[in-house]
Amino acid sequence: MIRFFDIVISISALIFLSPIILILILLIYKDLGSPFFLQERIGKSKEPFTLVKFRTMKINSPSVPTHHIDPILITTMGKYLRVTKLDELPQLINVIKGEMSLVGPRPCLVNQHDLIREREFANIFNVRPGITGLAQINKIDMSDPKKLTEIDEEMIKNFNIRKYFFYIFKTALFGGFGDNARKYISK
Repeated sequence: MIRFFDIVISISALIFLSPIILILILLIYKDLGSPFFLQERIGKSKEPFTLVKFRTMKINSPSVPTHHIDPILITTMGKYLRVTKLDELPQLINVIKGEMSLVGPRPCLVNQHDLIREREFANIFNVRPGITGLAQINKIDMSDPKKLTEIDEEMIKNFNIRKYFFYIFKTALFGGFGDNARKYISK
């Protein structure tokens, strides 16, 4: 049932938001030449996949977790894309492809070994990663692998259709400011 909602909501959002997406593509292309950022992440069953986001950092920036990013690498437009979470709109393609869900643990990078170990122990890789979830609406980022894993484990354990829609609704109302996105606006 969740997969059905993932597909219907993602396709509907891409259609409904297509004018905004097109404008963002053109603005980012004009600013950086390449509107999309592709990054290898770990998905369900520890299968790697390519995550798609709007580019918010300068070309050739290092592939590190957000909490390790030097703020000077983030473009002016990128700051606003991160705070509003518009940089994540292209991930709807990952959802449609079945690599992600709208709701689930955020997919980690392949080089986040501490987080991967914690998640293996807690069986977090038994579910699809998501664009949003309990950690995001509670502003918990990947800087504390143990805490993040505990929150992800709690979300998975208590997951139901009502919470699925609650997390989406809360994120849509800008409740999903994980990864310390707000700090970029003040710089």
